Amino acid sequence: MSNSRRRFLYGTGASLPLPFLTSLHARRFAARDPSPPARSVFMFFPNGIWEQDWTPSDEGPAYTLTPTLQPLESIRSDVLVLTGLDKRHSHDGGGHQTATANFLTGLPVHKTSGKQLSAGGVSVDQLIASHIGDQTPVRNLVLGVEPVRTGVDRPTGVTLLYTSLISWETSERPAMPQNSPRVVFERLFGQSAATSADARKSNARLLNLVLEDARSLRPALGRDDRVKLDEYLAAVEAVESRIRFADKAAATGNPHASKLPAQAPQQPAESLDFPSRMSAMFDVLTLALKADATRVASIMLANDSSAQSFAFIGIPETHHGVSHHQQDPKKISSYQKINRWYVEQFVSFIQRLKNTPDGDGSLLDSTQVLFGSGLSDGNRHDPDNLPILLAGKTADMPKGQHLSFRSGSTPLCNLYLSMLHRHGIHLDHFGDGAEPLL
Repeated sequence: MSNSRRRFLYGTGASLPLPFLTSLHARRFAARDPSPPARSVFMFFPNGIWEQDWTPSDEGPAYTLTPTLQPLESIRSDVLVLTGLDKRHSHDGGGHQTATANFLTGLPVHKTSGKQLSAGGVSVDQLIASHIGDQTPVRNLVLGVEPVRTGVDRPTGVTLLYTSLISWETSERPAMPQNSPRVVFERLFGQSAATSADARKSNARLLNLVLEDARSLRPALGRDDRVKLDEYLAAVEAVESRIRFADKAAATGNPHASKLPAQAPQQPAESLDFPSRMSAMFDVLTLALKADATRVASIMLANDSSAQSFAFIGIPETHHGVSHHQQDPKKISSYQKINRWYVEQFVSFIQRLKNTPDGDGSLLDSTQVLFGSGLSDGNRHDPDNLPILLAGKTADMPKGQHLSFRSGSTPLCNLYLSMLHRHGIHLDHFGDGAEPLL
């Protein structure tokens, strides 16, 4: 086997992408920059925010964290809080649908009942993926946590499919999100998404063979790379084991599943409860980035206008319902708590990246992660002053600050231009943006 940055180990029906290993990389690419490649993740959460509880009152590095942003304290130095950014093409009466569909394009969305979808152009994640091309085995990942919605929104006459779509391969062709952690895992490691028990056992045996093959590389590695390889293989086995355990628990109807440790999913990937499915998807996405199986991903933490109940944090009402609070203090309080919960999930993912070794640093050192919603105030369907966070330590981008921009005249797409630059994609404009933000 050649010592390539995109090195793979193959078994019959299974493959294993390897992480960044300096020992292997240096021998073939001694004259090149051995640093890990740039990566991007675009993370969407639904239904806007209660702005008074989100937007800091002061700017710069000494800004005061608001109650909703308080979970950022542990990663404060890694995150930019960006306020004042807008999407002018969401002022179209399309509500949640069009504000979601153009989250990563910034262009006008064709209001349709479903026959002629269009988000105006290619989304920023897909543009990066096309630039990377075949440098990674998986061009990009398009992930979700809830099933794709169908039907038509009666007040607007616009398809609800738009509320499940942020990634667009062309203006008229959306990339459908995958919401099963098991299926994503199997795609990454070359297994079929078979559902039979015999097929699962066969896939498990194949993966074991490939893991053994990977371990045979250890004698050729330096001491540090041996540690990295061992950590990576342990992570692959741990994620695979949690997914397999979930299938087994469901198949046997384990009555004690709910009492098992929280880090092990207790239901099959397709029917994991909402928080567990999100956590499992974060695990798989972290693995994919570490292995350089892909360098760009989008993930919808829920569909917009999501009717997800948050009873697991003491809020039985639906998220969409409380976002239309109409100034009701009780609904506003529930809305704030849900907003904060989503920030906590973002923090959880960033901490995964910070705790994952990569090259001479962590995975976060080479990854930019955007977190945001297509609306600001969900009650008014307002697309100005969007809630946007940007994490990572890529090159000379500032960090650990609150940067406020002129609301109503600063396109979110200006930020996308800056993120494109980090991948060596230098454009004069993207969407409605014409000037890099950072």
